[in-house]
Amino acid sequence: MANVNIKFNGKNFLLSCDDGQEEHLEELLNHINEKFSNLKNNLGNLGENKLLLITSVQIMDEYFETKKKVDQKKTELQNLSNKFRELKSLVYDYKDKKEEELKQLSEDHENFKKEIEKNKEDYERIIEAATNEIENFVEKANLENPVQ
Repeated sequence: MANVNIKFNGKNFLLSCDDGQEEHLEELLNHINEKFSNLKNNLGNLGENKLLLITSVQIMDEYFETKKKVDQKKTELQNLSNKFRELKSLVYDYKDKKEEELKQLSEDHENFKKEIEKNKEDYERIIEAATNEIENFVEKANLENPVQ
């Protein structure tokens, strides 16, 4: 335990605090002493107890206003965090959907290529068959009607 000697309202006090917290305690007491002195200057000497009470009320008011703002910011941060998670989920869903669409397009493309290749082969067979029939027809016609 550490001890801190402070001066408040013209009186010296010896306060104890955890080791390493001396500067923090002095900072807090300086803040309280400043508020107390400002009230004393503004309101006059209403009595130490009443000034201490008013100082305490002001400090608690500041504390609660700050706490309210912190709580509000926590809520806003939580809402932003939730929206971010929702957006992240939407992005991943969109990505998965697009990957599935690309996969389907790729499969369709492969099927279309196979169909084109098959149609090409069928066309070549038809052309080959038609060519053979024409050649046979011409041969037959030449045999039946020799050139004179």
